[in-house]
Amino acid sequence: MSVSSGRTRGERGPRRGATRRTAVVVVPLLLSALTLTACGSGGDDAGSSADGKIEGDISFQTWNLRANYKDYFEGLAKDFEKQNPGVHVKWLDQPAENYADKLSADAAGGTLPDVVNVSPDLSYPLAKAGVIMSLDKEPAAAKFKADYTPEAWKGNELPGLEGSYAFPWYLNTGPLFYNKTLFQKAGLDPAKPPKTYDELFADANTIAVKSGGKTATLAGTPSIEDFGRYGVPLMNADATKFTYNDAKGAELLTKYLELFKNGGLDSQALTSGPDAVGQKFLQQKVAMNPGSAHDLGTFKQNAPDLYKNLGITDAPNNTGHPNMYVMGMAVNSKSKHKAAAIAFAHFITNKQNQESFAHKVAIFPSTAGSLDQPYWTQDDGTDEGRVRVASARLLKGAVNYTPVVMTDEMKTILKNEVAKALQGKKSPQQALDDAVSQSDKLLKQS
Repeated sequence: MSVSSGRTRGERGPRRGATRRTAVVVVPLLLSALTLTACGSGGDDAGSSADGKIEGDISFQTWNLRANYKDYFEGLAKDFEKQNPGVHVKWLDQPAENYADKLSADAAGGTLPDVVNVSPDLSYPLAKAGVIMSLDKEPAAAKFKADYTPEAWKGNELPGLEGSYAFPWYLNTGPLFYNKTLFQKAGLDPAKPPKTYDELFADANTIAVKSGGKTATLAGTPSIEDFGRYGVPLMNADATKFTYNDAKGAELLTKYLELFKNGGLDSQALTSGPDAVGQKFLQQKVAMNPGSAHDLGTFKQNAPDLYKNLGITDAPNNTGHPNMYVMGMAVNSKSKHKAAAIAFAHFITNKQNQESFAHKVAIFPSTAGSLDQPYWTQDDGTDEGRVRVASARLLKGAVNYTPVVMTDEMKTILKNEVAKALQGKKSPQQALDDAVSQSDKLLKQS
């Protein structure tokens, strides 16, 4: 893997003891080709109830959560109904597979639920089509903005559109594990892992030289998140063109090329999958690798020497801002019972309910002040606690680097062009120019 914490496609529902890593999913282009009708329970008389009362039948949809959290979400719906006797909540849950297609079909067909679980990449086409509301433009929703961290609210803002388009729900980030023994053998201070990319490349070269080329520091090529953390501008302001092929982007890829030649980047980085990379870290052949609390248990059982000398840090960055993944609850802009939909979306994501959910799952609340509590600041001596505290610390000031318009196909294009540069088939600049050109063409098609 690269310095980035990878996202596992299809792993949409949170799992106990594991990080939920959301993949950017391609939303079919039919949204931009259709004139969308009124959606959800709205019909032609969409809008809040005439007197703004929280009442009516509403539906809300989650994303691959029923199997593990049925009691939790059914309890939430019942609690909300008790507090608001005039409301009935219908809970829908969709599998991870083809979730984007389901949202697209519902939006086009006028059956989008009143409240939907989305990530920013899924919000973007819905927001452009006017299917979900800008919370900042709706007074009943905007009044809750201070309930959430500024980073989380901003994480649901969309390029070229005004405002945030989903109530922040939960956040995630991935720590970077490093092998203190390998750092120490190379004469590096194991208490001072690299914080910037210059430090990373310097340490990686040192480890490669001191080990006689036997130990690499990284085992994956740079992803779009690496370019973002390096300080490369990824897109223009309205997200109509990619810009990561500027001089700074070429500089980063050139440094990866030098690392590849010097042995600081694993020789199989162009072909290894996440499992193979993880195995190399387990075998202490790679010095750094992203992971989760689940991995700590594996290290403890299968590599006790590694476990005893394991460091946890954040992926290096030049911006001062770690990476985070964002989940939210969007509100159907055409909901007939808009007041109830807004109230329920806020209820799901309020401080009490977010903290409750985050105690059940390895995710982090986006509500103001939550991450200052002992559960997220004090190590309780468990593997989960060790990673939880380290990760929570990283979320302060974090941003979502992956552009919301960057599809899986565009990521593959970047990966392939990076590989050509590392293989010497193209210069770093030419590889990035070609990646941007191909991706910009896809953007225009959408």
